[in-house]
Amino acid sequence: MENQAITFDSASPQSSAVRPELFYKVDIVVIGAGQAGLSAAYHLKREGIEPGKGFVILDDEFGPGGAWQHRWDSLTLSNVNGINDLPGLGFADAVNTQDKELQANVAIPKYYELYEKTFELPVIRPVQVTDVIDRNGRFLIRTNGVQFNARGIINATGTWKTPNCPKYPGWEKFRGRQLHTGEYKNAEEFIGKHVIIVGGGISAVQLLGEISKVTETTWVTRRPPDFRHYEFTPEHGREAVAMVEDRVREGLPPKSVVSVTGLPITPAIEDMLEHGILDRKPMFKEITETGVRWEDGTTMEVDVIFWNTGFRHSLDHLAGLKLLNEKGGIAMSGQLLTQVAADPRIHLTGYGPSSSTIGANRAGRAAAKELIAYLNLR
Repeated sequence: MENQAITFDSASPQSSAVRPELFYKVDIVVIGAGQAGLSAAYHLKREGIEPGKGFVILDDEFGPGGAWQHRWDSLTLSNVNGINDLPGLGFADAVNTQDKELQANVAIPKYYELYEKTFELPVIRPVQVTDVIDRNGRFLIRTNGVQFNARGIINATGTWKTPNCPKYPGWEKFRGRQLHTGEYKNAEEFIGKHVIIVGGGISAVQLLGEISKVTETTWVTRRPPDFRHYEFTPEHGREAVAMVEDRVREGLPPKSVVSVTGLPITPAIEDMLEHGILDRKPMFKEITETGVRWEDGTTMEVDVIFWNTGFRHSLDHLAGLKLLNEKGGIAMSGQLLTQVAADPRIHLTGYGPSSSTIGANRAGRAAAKELIAYLNLR
């Protein structure tokens, strides 16, 4: 395909004058350079789609690493919940995987940087996609920089940029500090403060254990924690992915993969259980100026409310395409359910069953192959 710039007429809101808009024309735009986006780009290139002319990757970060570069410092190779190799280049080829104290927010960006260079992937950054419109059978991808025009889209924006933080009654009254998982740096910032940690997932438990070593903590969850006596393996992950698939096939809002895996009782969790750190309380009813109040009127004064309540899929830039159905989900199809059933030109990797590190690689491959076939690019 010969790349060229194309123009569209656009009326100025201030006048009736028509001005031309310049768009960079490619066949496929990949949005996001995390694991799923890099996997998709690798397979696009492998299938013969020319980098820069046939496809580009748009990333809103200043450097490689995706969401990993924003993880907290205490997340190391010894306690991270699995790091999967990207296709064609192993993680061990980039870093010393035997160094268990190596920070994930250092190691994985280093790995992704080497990956992008090794395969000469056309990543353009920092570019933030603001919205996508369907016009005359092609997509106009508007950004805060160069504008793009494409026949197909592989969206791999993940969830890190859209934290889910439920605003309980009294939220705005609280005089202390409230923060979400994505804002956490280290436990030392909470020394001398009473921290109430909200959430029943892996991150909540890990950070509860970390913070409880330096200050007073209280743990609350909406449902009793689902502790399970097993070692988390890739097989368990694949079983969880299969359970999530049914929902997105029916167009229901997806649940996270972690929500169906439960919490495997590791030695660290066993120690926390023995020391009473995981003495969970039910979810409070409201937030007061100085703490929280439960349904039965019991109150507790706290200095910090730490929300470990997960993330939402980052799809706001696709709102103009009206993909959401009346159920609040998106019906998906394709081999690994990455293809939007209502518009096969769009693939969502990192949505539903491909939202885990286990599913992202395979999703990138499936999305690339299926989109190439649908657009008849070979």
